[in-house]
Formats: sequence, C-alpha cells, structure tokens
Amino acid sequence: MVQEKKSSTTANIVVLCTEFEKAGAQLGLTPSDVIQASDITYSCVANPQAAKEMVFGNCGVLSEMRPNKSYVEMTSIDAETSQDIAEAISGKGGRYLEAQMQGSKVEAEEGTLVILAAGDKSLFDDCQSCFIAMSKNSFYLGEVGNASKMNLVLQLMQGITLAGLAEGMALADRAGLQQKDVLEILGLTSLACPALLDKGNYMIQGTFSTRMPLQHLQKDMKLSIMLGDQVEQPLPLTASANEVFKHAKQLGYGNHDASAVYIRARF
Repeated sequence: MVQEKKSSTTANIVVLCTEFEKAGAQLGLTPSDVIQASDITYSCVANPQAAKEMVFGNCGVLSEMRPNKSYVEMTSIDAETSQDIAEAISGKGGRYLEAQMQGSKVEAEEGTLVILAAGDKSLFDDCQSCFIAMSKNSFYLGEVGNASKMNLVLQLMQGITLAGLAEGMALADRAGLQQKDVLEILGLTSLACPALLDKGNYMIQGTFSTRMPLQHLQKDMKLSIMLGDQVEQPLPLTASANEVFKHAKQLGYGNHDASAVYIRARF
C-alpha cells in the first residue's frame, strides 16, 4: 500500500516535470542543480521539515548558494524555520525572502493568490513580475518571520471557522433540517462569504475534492499553537479545532479537502 502510494506520487512528479520541460523549463535533478542554473529560486514543499531538507540536505540549496543568488521560500512554515534558512542563505552571501501564499488550488490556477512576504526588500521588488503572475496582491511585511506569523494567524482563523461550519452542518442534519436550506439562509446573512458557502456545498455533496488538503491546514494550526506558546497567548479554540482536524486525518482524510473535517463532526 505504501509502495503503491510512493509509486503513484513519483509518476505524478514525472508527468509534471515533462509538462514543464515542454513549456521550456530545464530539469534539475537536485536542489543544488536548480540553484546553480537560476538567479532566483522559488521553493514550495509540504512542511517545515521538507523546507529545511531542501536547504540543508545532501545536494541542497546551500551547496550552490552564492552572493549573486536569491532564494524565495514559499512553503507554509514557522518563523523559526524561516529564520534558520534566512541565516544560512545570507551566510553564503545570498538574498532571502519568505513569501507565504493565502489561497487554495483554485486561486493558484487562476493567479489570484495573496502573497505575504518578508525579508530582503530588494528581492521582494525583483520578484514582482512573478508575484503578479501568481497573485492579485502581494504584501511586504518587514523582517523575516513576519510573513510566516501572519500566514499562521490567517490559517488559524480559517481552521476554526471551518470546524464551526462542520459542526453547524452536522447539527442541522441531526436536528432534521435541510442542509441546503442552511446554506441558502446563511448566504443571505452578514455571515455570507464565498469560502463558507463553497465548503458547505462540499459537505453536502460529500465529495471533498481537494482544493486545500486537510493535512496542510492541520499542520498550520499546529504551528499556530506553537506560536501561541512562544508568545504566551492562549488559543483554546484553535487547540480544540486542531484536535478535530487531527481526528479527521487519522480517519484517512488527510489528502482530501479541508472540508472533510465534516466527517469527524458528523460521525
């Protein structure tokens, strides 16, 4: 089962690489190959551990980092990881920028993400042509770590809201109400927003086609709790919502859309 999953992932990567090559991209077999061939390198991987491995691992970014090279970390990570990477990059004379992305697969495909950046201001300015292609807005937030913190604050809000929506939809169903009526009425109130209505429809349909993987949102909620511990800010709602997401992940919905948290709330 695990071997089949790894084989499938590898096959998908090969297909994507082939498509990029057809569009004119050059294939680099290692992170160091990409750094060597590029003036500015953008990285977006699964989690803080993977982000560090890209930089510090064998044939990683640092082996080819030079004063004329720049590195943009777009992985959703914690401020400490970002600062560790920034120090390593600057220690080699390179420029570093963290650029967190707010949005899902749909916004990424449409080029309407919101980018939260912090670090080298000159690199932020040099990245604008790429940021304009990816996003509808990009914000410069100052020193390294600020963008990571802002992203976690927003992800915290999204996770709590989604857990609340799931509980409300589950309660409506258990109480004998029509869930489509709940969404129709919700859409006429001051609480109406595209995200809530979209995720609510996913819950009704039970498809959970992935726009934002549940496991990624849960990872960000965990990181936000860690941030709360560091600054001694109580986050009781986040902690409770995180447990709900963790249980949904344990039930096998980690790779499904984050709206699959409804399964945990319903059953």
